[in-house]
Amino acid sequence: MDYDKRLMLFAGRSSPALAEAISGRLGVEMGPVDLQTYANGEMYCRFEESVRGADVFLVQSLASSRDGALTLNDALMELILLVDAAVGASAHRVIAVIPWFGYSRQDMKSRLREPISARAVAKMLESVGVDRVLTVDLHTGQSQGFFRVPVDHMTAVHSLADALRDELPADAVVVAPDAGRVKLAKKFSTMLGTELAILDPEAGNPSHRVIGDVAGRCAIVVDDIIDTGRTLGAAVRALRDADARAIRAVATHPVLSPGTPEAVDAMGLDELLVTDTVPLPDDAPDVVRVVSSADLLADTIRRIFTDDSVAEAFGGDNI
Repeated sequence: MDYDKRLMLFAGRSSPALAEAISGRLGVEMGPVDLQTYANGEMYCRFEESVRGADVFLVQSLASSRDGALTLNDALMELILLVDAAVGASAHRVIAVIPWFGYSRQDMKSRLREPISARAVAKMLESVGVDRVLTVDLHTGQSQGFFRVPVDHMTAVHSLADALRDELPADAVVVAPDAGRVKLAKKFSTMLGTELAILDPEAGNPSHRVIGDVAGRCAIVVDDIIDTGRTLGAAVRALRDADARAIRAVATHPVLSPGTPEAVDAMGLDELLVTDTVPLPDDAPDVVRVVSSADLLADTIRRIFTDDSVAEAFGGDNI
């Protein structure tokens, strides 16, 4: 009996544009799915064609939609119901493609009697039968350990570095905004061939806040997330106090909660380079430049479907 496995791609309501871009690169049409929010807030989904025997890829960032239709928690619940529906409809494998893994910052107990929320979300997805998870630049890579199913942890750092490399001034220096981002910033500086500086946000004396030479140079602040913009804002102030000539910022996930676009615009950045793992709001500042993650995700989806090496998509280096 001849049997050809199918690849089917569906999008939740928080990531329609990115899913369409992935679809175009794969040459696979988006699958039809009915997604609704009932008057009482309950989520509903139904696949409008058979998924039996298919590898079903569900694209959904855990973020609120920019049109206000979904909150982050709505997006999570919608993804859980999509997984459950696909498993119940006899899909061969169900792969959750989560470009931005909301709750990923809650990956440890900072105080007593707190949940480890990232682990709880992993358990939710596993409880409804997800077979695999594909995500981009987790806040901490060890969060993969919360899952018992395979996790393909991709990185957009290579794409972001490539987008900067050709226009980089000779005096550029990559800056870690705090101690937690030093590993990421070091990797980024190595890719670009620049020096590294580190900010100490706890230092009371402005002259002690910058470890490294940034005076008169182009500083590139590297982080994984921009949410409220407070970390970036503190970094920009410290770099200006240290007489940086120009300031750029790079981040994978432009969460940009309400009020943040205005705050970022007021910082006077020369550029903010991000990816499309989270859709930009309509009021995003003009300094924002987007590098698409669609190529990376489409290539990884293709490799998962054909059982090829995923590591080759990023040279085995996902930081």
